[in-house]
Amino acid sequence: MKSVALTAFPRTLGRRGGSKKLRTSGRIPAVIYGRAKTPQSLEIDARQLNDLVHRSASENVLVDLAVNDDPRPKRLALVQDIQHHALSGKMLHVDFHEVAEDEKVSIMVPVDATGEASGVKNSGGVLEHVLFKVKVRALPKDLPEQLSVDVSSLEIGQAIHIGDIKPPAGVEVLGDKHITVISVAAPISEAQEAAATEAAAGTGEVEMIKEKKDEEGGEGAAPAAGKPGEKAPAAAAGKAGEKAPAAAAAKGAAAKGAEKPAEKKAEKKK
Repeated sequence: MKSVALTAFPRTLGRRGGSKKLRTSGRIPAVIYGRAKTPQSLEIDARQLNDLVHRSASENVLVDLAVNDDPRPKRLALVQDIQHHALSGKMLHVDFHEVAEDEKVSIMVPVDATGEASGVKNSGGVLEHVLFKVKVRALPKDLPEQLSVDVSSLEIGQAIHIGDIKPPAGVEVLGDKHITVISVAAPISEAQEAAATEAAAGTGEVEMIKEKKDEEGGEGAAPAAGKPGEKAPAAAAGKAGEKAPAAAAAKGAAAKGAEKPAEKKAEKKK
């Protein structure tokens, strides 16, 4: 990867409200870190950075960063990360990772499929791009902006794995060699598509019916518990059974009390 010149300036505005003012003035806030140095806040000209990135195949860019009024004239760095606005896509912030010319670094690079797969061209297959980026390791000058993979020989059911990618000289592709990067799948017939649609529709109907039954059962469950003749009467019967002996005893005592006056009257008559 060839390095390109980029000018930066020490950041002067603070974080609170400073970033917005900075972007309004045509600059983008940035930070550079790595090489066991303290991270430094910078400002980058937005137009210069946009031109630099748009001329590259990806956002992996190696720069000779010249920081204004810095003791070191140039610092070799990789564009590590660019934050974009969610709606407008404008660059909001840039992270630079300082590197050394003689030390290997690891970055993620995009995979570009070239050619037309035979299984797609001749058999109506579908090209599936499974892995869009892979990790590579190399010296900064040997880092590729992207990896090109020729898919022309792929037939239906065949795939290219990480271990099949042939990187440029001095570059090592990292990761599990058996992971699929690009494959060609068999086309889906109209019958299979119709069957899949019917199955999906049938599943939805069953779920709706089941849900409706669950709702009906839930509504009827509470009233059923409160119907007379089930649990409530049984409890009532039990309570009545408990109070019945007491009532009988009271009646018996009243009867005995009534017998005594009658006996006294009988004695007086004698």
